[in-house]
Amino acid sequence: MAKGEKKESEEKKSEHKITDLPGIGPAVATKLEGAGCTDLISIAVLSPAELSDISGVSEAVARKAIEAARKMLDLGFQDASEYIKKRAEVIKLSTGSENLNKLIGGGIETKAITETFGAYGSGKTQLAHVLAVTAQLPVEKGGAGGKAVYIDTEGTFRPERIKQIAEGLGIDATKALHNILVARAFNSDHQMLLVDRIGELIKEGEKIKLVIVDSLTSHFRAEFTGRGRLADRQQKLNRHMHNLARLAEQYNLAVYVTNQVMANPAVLFGDPTRPIGGHIVGHSSVFRLYLRIGKKSSRVAKLIDSPNLPEGEAIFYITEKGLVDKE
Repeated sequence: MAKGEKKESEEKKSEHKITDLPGIGPAVATKLEGAGCTDLISIAVLSPAELSDISGVSEAVARKAIEAARKMLDLGFQDASEYIKKRAEVIKLSTGSENLNKLIGGGIETKAITETFGAYGSGKTQLAHVLAVTAQLPVEKGGAGGKAVYIDTEGTFRPERIKQIAEGLGIDATKALHNILVARAFNSDHQMLLVDRIGELIKEGEKIKLVIVDSLTSHFRAEFTGRGRLADRQQKLNRHMHNLARLAEQYNLAVYVTNQVMANPAVLFGDPTRPIGGHIVGHSSVFRLYLRIGKKSSRVAKLIDSPNLPEGEAIFYITEKGLVDKE
């Protein structure tokens, strides 16, 4: 396909609305938008049963709408030479520490979920604050030239810390605070609703390039207690992770989540620390980092999982200006 034809094809795809789908009129579209399905891709990835439940149409109508959405988007296979061009769109956000950047391949990637877990005081929230500022830097300086969304589930966001980090990087502190959209989530439903709202904000013109959820599992852990409710918790958490992954891919933004830990009593030797969320969070996160307190006030980051990087460790320090390699 010629360059001009390809551009024209992409423009046509972007012009399509969900009301262009068969069986989806204004009333049904309103229901779908209320459930967070505001574009073709959000319809194309649903099953007929899911779309039927959300919209109230029959499964036969839902199936036709899904097939039409997939056809309009031209979803299917492509050769790896085309895929590598898409990978060129990925931006890497600096953590401030060259050691940590090197460990994770240059920085926190867009189009991916990066999870950190560790005990309190290990630096998870500190890294979240640093990323909220560095995301605003130009791409050539380790940023993404955009805004950050900070979903705070434990009351740990501190604007005073943002000011310190911004001043350390030579950024106007007032402007840095203005470019961070903060919301306190009071339960798991509210947390998921806030994630749905991010897509709407982007469509309204907000240049969001980073989403932070600190912490990911706090409310899920508190609300779903006991083994009898474990399956319900995991299903809900799975849906939450899929929504975050879809945001990352659809809008080329980075998702950074912090996670709580527990001690596994079955581990007699070695570190018994395990992240909450089990395989659901593990499989949904593209990069997983285990943070712990090291010697002489240092922090140690261990890369647990990555699709393309080897396991390794990096040492960094937390200072007033952010994350640095030397104390």
